[in-house]
Amino acid sequence: MITIIGAGVIGLAVAAQVAGEGHEVYVLEKNDSFGRETSSRNSETIHAGIYYEEGSLKAKTCVAGSAQLYQLCQQHGIPYRKTGKLIVATDSGEVGRLERLLQQGRRNGVEDLVMLSQREIRALEPNVAAEAAILSPSTGVIDSYALMRFFHGRAKENGVEIAYRAEVVGIERLSDGYRVEVKNGAAAHGFKTEVLVNCAGLHSDTIAQLAGIDIDKAGYRLRYCVGEYFSVNNRKSKMVGRLIYPVPEPHSGGVGIHTVLDVEGRMRLGPNARFVDEIDYTVDESQQRAFHHSAKRFLPFIKYEDLAPDTAGIRPKLQGLGEDFRDFVIKHEKERGLPGFVNLIGIESPGLTSSPAIAEYVERLISDVL
Repeated sequence: MITIIGAGVIGLAVAAQVAGEGHEVYVLEKNDSFGRETSSRNSETIHAGIYYEEGSLKAKTCVAGSAQLYQLCQQHGIPYRKTGKLIVATDSGEVGRLERLLQQGRRNGVEDLVMLSQREIRALEPNVAAEAAILSPSTGVIDSYALMRFFHGRAKENGVEIAYRAEVVGIERLSDGYRVEVKNGAAAHGFKTEVLVNCAGLHSDTIAQLAGIDIDKAGYRLRYCVGEYFSVNNRKSKMVGRLIYPVPEPHSGGVGIHTVLDVEGRMRLGPNARFVDEIDYTVDESQQRAFHHSAKRFLPFIKYEDLAPDTAGIRPKLQGLGEDFRDFVIKHEKERGLPGFVNLIGIESPGLTSSPAIAEYVERLISDVL
């Protein structure tokens, strides 16, 4: 038996990938439906793979996952738009950082990146103010709920059982697997599974701890980083046709406040990056001035009064503010004395883009066990 904890986009993708091979597969989700947390509170971007360190899981799974997502969308009618993206330098001091980012993206295998001059930017996006830009034609947006619904449907068709309102509260190592204690309302019960896959997102460090891992010693403790969004007046939603990003600030926790377009063409700004102690999806309305100040550097048509609080999400980060890059943790923990226990921790951006590639990676890890 394979048991997957968490029914976000990663858990559902893994379930869909490992089902139908003669395995008995169960998914446990503490909420009342799938995708209630990080997976439904993001920018829905199909990233190309530019920002991540060469050779990292983030880079590899993003580049592979992007191609897989576009193929899935075309084959199964999942709504998407290949909008393209500009990463813009607003003054000459940012051009060097932009050039280094271009080279990093190319080393990661993103082959279609182009450096644009100010004149070329104006030809593509006349309402954007910038000295130079990277054009990423393969960046796009996807209906994340439709993607999760697809993975959910494929999993169910192949016999996966999904239990909602099923919170994992205990994990006991057995000689041939794990006993998992699950709380459902006031009731609790336990069962045995040979393979346990931790796709618990914001709570994945807690699950690792329940399995007996010292998460501080392992470097698995998560930091919550809120990302807020402000909607843009609909009259201005058509003033850019692509996603417009600033050059990211090092160690800031994100890639900078940028335009977010959904598959219907609605525009938002976000997300910002603020480290917090608790999960709280309330948008701090006082952030509106900071959003406007950040965006007007390259979107001069945006006025303060064009913005309105929209939504917020939480990133499950392994690195804290000012700390160096941390990669995804996707690991079979047999070296910790936990054979059959697969950890996925710190699956933040580009997790949505990477989801089909991550699912294949996990399947390979599981094949070592079964």
